[in-house]
Amino acid sequence: MSDLILNAAVLGVGMHLGAWRHRPESATSYVDLDFYREIGELAEAGRLHAIFLADTLAVSEENFERPNLGAMDPTTVLGAVAAVTKHVGLVATATTSYSEPYNLARRIASLDHLSRGRAAWNIVTTFIPDVAANFSKTPLPPHAERYARAEEFVDIVTGLWDSWEDGALVGDKASGLFADRDRVHALNHDGNFFAVRGPSTLPRSPQGRPILFQAGSSEQGRAFAARVADAVFAVQNTLSAAIAFRDDLRQRAVNFGRDPNSLKILPGLLPVIGGTEEEAQKRKKELDELAGDAELRKLASRVGVSVSELDLDKPLPIDRIKANDRFNSSRGFQAAAVELATSGNLTVREILYRNGGGHPQVVGTPEQVADFIESWHRAGAADGFNIMIDEYPSGLRAFVGEVVPLLQKRGVFQKEYRGTTLRENLGLEKSNDTLRTHEQRRSNYA
Repeated sequence: MSDLILNAAVLGVGMHLGAWRHRPESATSYVDLDFYREIGELAEAGRLHAIFLADTLAVSEENFERPNLGAMDPTTVLGAVAAVTKHVGLVATATTSYSEPYNLARRIASLDHLSRGRAAWNIVTTFIPDVAANFSKTPLPPHAERYARAEEFVDIVTGLWDSWEDGALVGDKASGLFADRDRVHALNHDGNFFAVRGPSTLPRSPQGRPILFQAGSSEQGRAFAARVADAVFAVQNTLSAAIAFRDDLRQRAVNFGRDPNSLKILPGLLPVIGGTEEEAQKRKKELDELAGDAELRKLASRVGVSVSELDLDKPLPIDRIKANDRFNSSRGFQAAAVELATSGNLTVREILYRNGGGHPQVVGTPEQVADFIESWHRAGAADGFNIMIDEYPSGLRAFVGEVVPLLQKRGVFQKEYRGTTLRENLGLEKSNDTLRTHEQRRSNYA
């Protein structure tokens, strides 16, 4: 069994759609520096591996009804958090669909150097049509094209990160040698989507290269993750499906010549914590009531049907969902919702109460949350979890103050950080890929 990994996912002021109304703090905290600094400090005090920031490039999913899940630029926010923390990792989400590889490689590498090796990039391929309208007249590309672009994009980014060999930056004042030109390599990439000469403006990362997270569960997404990712943000609602998903990705990694332990599978988990189960249920009920019908509309958009096709007291319309051949959104979320509905024979209302944005929920005591985490980890369903905090900062305080000590007492979770970089703390080897040519990378998608 691998060491348990725990990250705190930061989405607006909390994962629950009613969090902004329930919390006593300001509704505008999500644009306040002190809000993020407190999260970073709390996560580090709890020895969590990383904080994980979402990125949202349109307002459509929240429709001005709640703080946007990722309104602030993640690399900017995490740069501020880096200044007040020393160990916790900094995971920034950014899309390959509406970014340029050279600029993104530079932003993540800058964060990595400023944090002394704690940066990670969460790779996403945007599936929200309204985002496309913010960047050009071109509509959202189909799923397959988004992944083809992502394959090339990531190879360029990693190629730029590898363009400086270890030791290329010399800085010898006596001899006047600042950098060894022979150990810095141009990329000269000319592909299907991009042309990038390189090299990077920055030397090699303190951790070899920043960590790569990925969040796709489709067939293309799984193949992509098995080839390039260090960690996968998974959407899995049942233990059996989670075990099968992890086994599948680990075998795919082996097929790419990788050590399966070099790929960490981290499902999302939404805990709603109370001193007693009754207190937790009360908190959940209050949050649900304040969310209104926002959860229903979000579920409809994520599974590919209209709100009018969802009856709260009837099962999810599986046939209608599967018949939607125009579906161009998150296939991982859709598959997880269908799996939850069919395995538990649930109504739409029951799905909404149990489904934390596509992720499993545990509504209960710290012991019940710790039991869930430990049982999935020991069963081989997860290397750890991205904790989808229901409401910040109270939910994170409860998790760090009450759940983490239980996991530490059981010998499941770390009491101290194992190293200084995020790669070390995740139990991953330092990346040393400078000898592999960019032409070899291109063979993966050309």
